[in-house]
Amino acid sequence: MAAAAAPRNNKRRRLSPAPATTTAFPLDSLADELLFLVLDRVAAADPRALKSFALASRACHAAESRHRRLLRPLRADLIPAALARYPSASRLDLSLCARVPDAALAAAPSGSSLRAVDLSRSWGFGAAGLAALAGACPDLADLDLSNGVHLGDAAAAEVARMRTLQRLSLSRCKPLTDMGLGCVAVGCPDLRELSLKWCLGLTDLGLHLLALKCKKLTSLDLSYTMITKESFLAIMKLPNLQVLTLVGCIGIDDDALGSLDKECSKSLQVFDMSHCQNVTDVGVSSIVKSIPNLLELDLSYCCPVTPSMGRSLQKITKLRMLKLEGCKFMADGLKAIGSSCVSIRELSLSKCSGVTDTELSFAVSKLKNLLKLDITCCRNITDVSVAAITSSCTSLISLRMESCSHVSSGALQLIGKNCFYLEELDLTDSDLDDEGLKALAGCSNLSSLKIGICLKISDEGLTHIGKSCPKLRDIDFYRCGGISDDGVIQIAQGSPMLESINLSYCTEITDRSLMSLSKCTKLNTLEIRGCPRVSSAGLSEIAMGCRLLAKLDIKKCFEINDVGMLYLSQFSHSLRQINLSYCSVTDIGLLSLSSICGLQNMTIVHLAGITPNGLTAALMVCGGLTKVKLHEAFKSMMPAHMLKNVEARGCIFQWINKPFKVEVEPCDVWKQQSQDVLV
Repeated sequence: MAAAAAPRNNKRRRLSPAPATTTAFPLDSLADELLFLVLDRVAAADPRALKSFALASRACHAAESRHRRLLRPLRADLIPAALARYPSASRLDLSLCARVPDAALAAAPSGSSLRAVDLSRSWGFGAAGLAALAGACPDLADLDLSNGVHLGDAAAAEVARMRTLQRLSLSRCKPLTDMGLGCVAVGCPDLRELSLKWCLGLTDLGLHLLALKCKKLTSLDLSYTMITKESFLAIMKLPNLQVLTLVGCIGIDDDALGSLDKECSKSLQVFDMSHCQNVTDVGVSSIVKSIPNLLELDLSYCCPVTPSMGRSLQKITKLRMLKLEGCKFMADGLKAIGSSCVSIRELSLSKCSGVTDTELSFAVSKLKNLLKLDITCCRNITDVSVAAITSSCTSLISLRMESCSHVSSGALQLIGKNCFYLEELDLTDSDLDDEGLKALAGCSNLSSLKIGICLKISDEGLTHIGKSCPKLRDIDFYRCGGISDDGVIQIAQGSPMLESINLSYCTEITDRSLMSLSKCTKLNTLEIRGCPRVSSAGLSEIAMGCRLLAKLDIKKCFEINDVGMLYLSQFSHSLRQINLSYCSVTDIGLLSLSSICGLQNMTIVHLAGITPNGLTAALMVCGGLTKVKLHEAFKSMMPAHMLKNVEARGCIFQWINKPFKVEVEPCDVWKQQSQDVLV
């Protein structure tokens, strides 16, 4: 019995565990300042990593809550939970929420730490919601109400209660009148930056009161308003004003500019008068006399450039940027610019008429410190101009010369041989060939390269770029019919930081290209429209490898079907915009795609596999949509109450009536047709 009892006693005996050394969790010993520096680096490398970090432990969860400063909820009903989860957040970005009702804004807790709120793409709220926001956020400094076409004086009166505001945008708040602006001017005296673009209800009375009350303004946008000479003088006397934007203000003319006197503020540094059609060279001369400290001047689409106007700019000795896009150059006008503006670093002559080799060559010979030059669509320049640019302006970091059709491939080689510091280059629709790309390989700092509609380039040229330009982030091969998978693979392997690539109508590329691009983990924009040889197999690799993908254009990719959509729904949670027209997607694929919470923009024209019921179900499920393009035939097939329901959530339908066209024109045929249209 005793022997039998022994085993039973052994079973009941409790073994004492070995003493364990308890150590504090490493994060607990780190100061928040150091921990936040670590999290900043983690977020910079991969924004998704913060979520994984927060799930590691309670300590990590708490640390990530204290660290996050920006909230970007996908739906308005998530705002209360987000604010409770992240009490230290200082910025609330609601640009992904199409409709934000007043109740959602009222969910902000009293005494909230929010200092910036972005409602620029939202609607559904009014004065009541803004009143609640003003009461809950006593330290609010930045409020963006752009595109609030429904916001008027009542909303402005509630904004005026936010006395700590320093930055406010009321762009396109068309019902706003002088009364509402007066409330803001009196209630928010600390405003530094204000945008009133397209506020058509404002007059000189309200703008004059603004100038009287908001003396701390440093930046003011009055584009497309009814400002005239009466309030313009008061605005120009603001003591701290540094940036003034008056795009398309027809009330600003030579008389208004000529009335500027010595009392005009000397602090103004950036002045934008583009599209002010009633201003001539006489008015420009008045500007330079009164505002001698300008750093940037934009006169695009404003008035013809005469020699006298060019010479008058000599009085602005500190001028660094001059934009003259769309202007007509009179004889010797550009020469005068070159002689008078020797200090400028950025010159834009895009779509200017009257630009010749003689004048451009003379101008750049004087502007040896030029860093950025835009001569897009200056169709009269030839190799002579390019030779002058590359020999005189060797420090260029940006050169745009799209559609300069009279420049030869030999002259384009000079760019790569002489301008080694280039970071941005646009040679779209040019005579560039593989030898030119070989020369451009010397520009190892290139981050943006646009060479669309260059029909002479091939994989050989791309190999040189791939091996020598590791900093490329944005590249455009639109309608480059001579390239294939081998060239794209070289680019993908040599540019791991690639963020955007356009391969539209590069008809020779296949899934091999997409598989290589899937290794570029920072890729957020992929355009492969009109590439009939890619399929769902390649798209699935993109979905799994490029988790940051936000914009996808697969129009006329006939081999992409529901399988590709299933992979996108599983892995591409950052997707915001997609074009599915002419693909082989059915109701199943569309329904799976609609599960992506952040999807905002869809184009689904000529999808043979889509039925009205399937489309209706997908639209009802996808709650974040803000814009949908559909064929007009669906309008009569879908229930009217469903369309109203989707529109009530903030979605806009655009009905397209285009004939079904499957054929993809060869690049050379398409280019010839385009040139015929221009002629």
